[in-house]
Formats: sequence, C-alpha cells, structure tokens
Amino acid sequence: MSIDAKFQRLATDNAPGQELRQSADGLAAQMIGGPLEGRPVDFSHGDVDAHPPTPGSFDLFSAGYEMGGAQAYTEYRGDIGIREMIAPRLARFTGAPVDAKDGLIITPGTQGALFLALAATVTRGDKVAIVQPDYFANRKLVEFLEAEMIPVQMDYLGTKTGAGLDLGELEAALKAGAKVFLFSNPNNPAGVVYSADEITQIAALATQYGATVIVDQLYSRLRYVGADYTHLRAGAIDPEKVVTIMGPSKTESLSGYRLGVAFGAASVIARMEKLQAIVSLRAPGYSQAVLRSWFDEAPGWMEDRIAQHQAIRDDLLAVFAGCEGVLVRSPQAGSYLFPHLPKLRIAPGDFVKLLRLQAGVSVTPGTEFSPHAAQSIRLNFSQDRSAALAAVRRITAMVDRYRA
Repeated sequence: MSIDAKFQRLATDNAPGQELRQSADGLAAQMIGGPLEGRPVDFSHGDVDAHPPTPGSFDLFSAGYEMGGAQAYTEYRGDIGIREMIAPRLARFTGAPVDAKDGLIITPGTQGALFLALAATVTRGDKVAIVQPDYFANRKLVEFLEAEMIPVQMDYLGTKTGAGLDLGELEAALKAGAKVFLFSNPNNPAGVVYSADEITQIAALATQYGATVIVDQLYSRLRYVGADYTHLRAGAIDPEKVVTIMGPSKTESLSGYRLGVAFGAASVIARMEKLQAIVSLRAPGYSQAVLRSWFDEAPGWMEDRIAQHQAIRDDLLAVFAGCEGVLVRSPQAGSYLFPHLPKLRIAPGDFVKLLRLQAGVSVTPGTEFSPHAAQSIRLNFSQDRSAALAAVRRITAMVDRYRA
C-alpha cells in the first residue's frame, strides 16, 4: 500500500461536522433547497455548552499552570501523584486493582489511548477481531497499522440479551489467529451494554486462545436506570491480557482538556509509554491536573447529568417511534442513538448530505461503523434538549420527504 493510500483510508478530511468547523460561515449558511425550520444542530459530537464541564475543572487546570514546570513536564506516562490519586478510584469503579506505577498511563484523550494500545499490540499482518458496528477509529487504525481485520457481528437491533454479540464469530476469529480483540462497552454507536454472560464468555475465549483484549469503556459511567454493567477486567481473565481505556471527555464534558487513561497489562502500558514519548511526549501537562476531579465530583452531580441525558434520550426515541419504518434500540448507556431508516428514494450518503443542507442537521453515516449499516445514522444526543428534539423532528420530516 502506498503512503498516500494509507493516509487516504483514514478519511478524516470530510468527517461529519469537520467541514463545518473548517468553514467560517458554518452550517446555517448552507441550509438550502427547501430548508426546514429550526437552528442547526451538529449531532456528530456533544455540545459542551449545553452540558458544561465538571465544576472546578478550570480551577484545577489553573492550579496546574501555577505549578509551572513540575506540572508541564511530567513523566511520559503522566504525573505519578495524579496516577496514584486516580488508580484507587478506577479500581473501585472497575472492581480490580490498578497499579499506578506500572499499569496506568495518562494519554492525550481516549483517542490517543486507543492508538497507543493498538500500536503496542499489533503489527503488520497481525489479525485483529473487531465488532461491527463499533467505533469508526477501530477499523481505520487497524488498517493504518497494516493488520488484518476480522469482523465479528453484533445484532444491535435484535432482541437478544445484552449487546447481541455473535460469540460464535468471535471464537472463529480467535481460532483463525486473531491476537487482539477490540470492542467498546457501552457500544459506540448503538449505546448497548454487554451482558454479564457476554463478558464472561469474552474472557473465557480470550483466555482459551491467548488473545489480548482492549476494551473502550469511555461511556461506562453514563448508565441509565436498569442498566447493569460488568467490567471485563474484574472477571476471570489474565490481567496481563486486558487493557481498559477510559477518560473524562464525554460524560464529564472535559473533551477540551484532551485527557484519557489506559490501565491494565503492565507490558502493554510500558510499550504505550515508549510510543507516547515519541509521538506526543505526554498528555498535556497542565490538563493532567484536571483529573484530580475525576470520580470526585460533588454529590448528586453525576446522577443529575445522567437524568438530563436520559430525558433527552426518551424524547428523541418517542419522535423516532412515531416515524414509520424507523427502527432504533433504546441505548442503555452513553449518549448515542443509532436509528435504522426505512428505504429511501435516495442513497444513504446523499440523505446524510441533504440532512445538513436542507434540515441543518449533521449526523454520522452508519457506514463509518460497519459496511452493513448504510441505512443507519448516528446521533450524539448530548445536546440542548429542545434543540435536539426539534432537530430529530426535522430528521423524521426528511425521512418522510424522501421515503421510497
């Protein structure tokens, strides 16, 4: 593969919402061809104005700044004092010990952690099992590293218990030589949570075939009423065969600070640090200080944030339920909806473009998450509640406008 082709396959130039942020005029000026009423909404990412960062985060950032070089130039894997502070919090949350010194690294966002974890475990020609649909960067990074992706299907719209992972396909992938299994829990884009039985079987299969498992748990704190959650690392899996990725960028709206963490297998964390030392040196030094507030928010703050998002989720689900032919599973966690649309008179890609141009709504096409999900779109509903509701009404109006 040529170097140009390798980078072209990353397909980042026109990522949903990206073209708007590159435009001085923004989305509003592009609502042409019979626009539908309502202010533009970009569902490709969350709105930190509607759901602001955890209180006191900027004060902590400022305190880090005041520390000067001691905070600016931390160890490559992050300030040891901060790692020692958050390690027991992560251990309590996930139900297994976290080694602050050797088993934890602070990264530039969870995206940075994902890249480092894959690059630390995968090389050219290796086989990697990846869920479909799942976070779009998973596939792109595996391809960039010139590894071989083995897809494992998830019946996210079905009625199976849990996420609907095809465990038979997972075993077949591991039996075929996949050395790494990568998945998100809760799933991005569908917001479904893996059942305890699914997690137990994933651990058993990984152990049986000696595979390393990388699990992205970015939204594991934003769980709705009735959603049980099982942490993979707390089960019967070799601790040297699992890496967990988390961060405060989404639920806590701290994305602007670019913070993530990976913890687990010390051998993998060590390789991640070596790579981080070359790629970015460290996570932003002053930003690392903001992690002091993580898992230490004021009483009731997290419960209120979850309630706000659950109310938005329920509003949007009710609108989609009233649109004939739309199928959407209620997310158990996170802030994503992944509706499957009925047959339209236009191609799915054109519908996504016309949503932006005619309805002022940006969404992420389903093909970013799986080649089988062309009829789906992803919405990040961490938005202003009334604006999100109006935008989804415009989406359903557009479905009716272009219905086959």
